[in-house]
Parts: sequence; C-alpha cells; structure tokens
Amino acid sequence: MPESDNSFDFAAADAANSSNRSDSGKQAGIGHRARLRERMLKGGAEALADYEVLEYLLFAAIKQGDTKPVAKELLKHFGSLAGVLNADPKALQRVKGVGETSAAALKSVAIAARRMARSEVTQKPVLSSWQALLDYLAIDMAHLTVERVRVLYLDTRNRLIDDHHVGDGSIDEAAIHPREVIRRAMDVGATALILVHNHPSGSPEPSRADIQITQKIAEAGRLLGITVHDHVIVGREGHVSLRAKGLI
Repeated sequence: MPESDNSFDFAAADAANSSNRSDSGKQAGIGHRARLRERMLKGGAEALADYEVLEYLLFAAIKQGDTKPVAKELLKHFGSLAGVLNADPKALQRVKGVGETSAAALKSVAIAARRMARSEVTQKPVLSSWQALLDYLAIDMAHLTVERVRVLYLDTRNRLIDDHHVGDGSIDEAAIHPREVIRRAMDVGATALILVHNHPSGSPEPSRADIQITQKIAEAGRLLGITVHDHVIVGREGHVSLRAKGLI
C-alpha cells in the first residue's frame, strides 16, 4: 500500500485564513455602514459626529473599505465640516484617499445647501426673512479665500430681483463704483439694495474703506430714490451689519 501523506499545506491554510479575514472585514464594513445609516435616519441632525457625516457622504464614492480615516484627515486638513464642504475640489483631492469622484460627492452637498438657502431668500421679502438671508450669505461666502463683492437688488416689496457679483478684491472705489451700483439698480428696476462682501481673514469687522464706500453709495442712492438698506460683511467668525452699527 502506498504510504499516506501526512504533510500539512501551510500555504493553502494561510490563503484560506487571509480570505476569511478579508470576508470578515467586508462584513464588518457593511455592518458599520448600515449602523451609520440607521443612526442618521432615526437620530436626526445631531445623531452623527462631523467625521461620521463625512464618512457617510464618502460611501457614495468609495464603495468598499473604511472611510473613517479619510473623513478624519479631511477635518484635520480643512478645520471643520463647513471647511471641507466649501473647499475647492482640487484642494480636496490633495488629501490622501480623495479622488475626483469623492470630491464631486462632497461638492454636491455644498451646492444643494446653497440652493436650499437661496430658495428661502428668493421666496420671501428679504427684510422680513433676515435670518434666512444671513444663513444664505454665510453658506455662500464665509469660507471664500478671496474677497468678493455682491449687491442684492430689491423691488418695491423688498424681494430679491438681482444678485449681482460685482467682482473679487478689496472693497473700494477701484473695485466698486457708486454710480455703477446705482445705475444698475435703475436698469433692473430696483428701489433698494443691500451691499455684501466677505473677509477671508475670518473677522467681519468693517474697515475704514468699507465704511467710506458704503456711505458714498448710500448718498448716491438717496439722490435718485434708491435705498441702501444695509451693508453686510461675512466672515468665518460671523457677520456684521453696518446698519446695526449705525454706520449708514
């Protein structure tokens, strides 16, 4: 009779163990995703930590694997959930683990948030929904890395009829001309306007130039029956109303 072979195939056993660990890891990953989904659906806005929100958003782009390290690295790099969602797509892709698809998934959320906030502003008189306007401006401008100047033109019912992007750069007469601001108001049929710009430094406190240009535009508007309701400055640290400060 041939002698029986009692040798043990260690390579095959290692391969089997590795496969089992891989399957176990996949199952654990699926379970983690399911638990996050359940917490989000049942627990409301505060059910997930910021990194868990990012984890869940990344699921759409990263079909398998643990997205937690990527989510935490994004928060570390950009400082906050809002910082991540408002970051430039190319900057997002410089974080290890974030590709074009992941960056697009994150940006889509920021776009949706802007459009939701904007709809709250366009459907109601601006002055009676002031907080909605501030929320919209914060979402849209607080995290910009350049200084941007906008003029919101309003009709006789104080509804938004034109959100005009004047330009990027410091707010002074080289960047924004009082006569041009008032002329556009007349062209679009506006009877009032709100000046808006952001401070990339984070602090919304007005500069001397901010105050001077606001007063010049307000004076030009008074001569032609165009009311300057306010000048709102937005920063990561909050907002400032020049009207509330008594500067208009």
